Amino acid sequence: MASDNEIQYAIMNGINFGKAKSEKKEDPNKVKTKARKKGYQTGAHKSGAAKHKAEIRQRVKSRPTQRKGS
Repeated sequence: MASDNEIQYAIMNGINFGKAKSEKKEDPNKVKTKARKKGYQTGAHKSGAAKHKAEIRQRVKSRPTQRKGS
């Protein structure tokens, strides 16, 4: 059983049931969503939908109307 000192300390200071959270350093250049990462845009993460979208992007990019300098 807890002593009177421990009980008094818990009453005055509260009880902590977990680790203290560390402060997170936010990087302003960090990509926040997976959808914006290059691996996801190119379909490198083995998703069928992402591969299909990457193929469509490649086809659009290779269209004569999308090429610069023509």
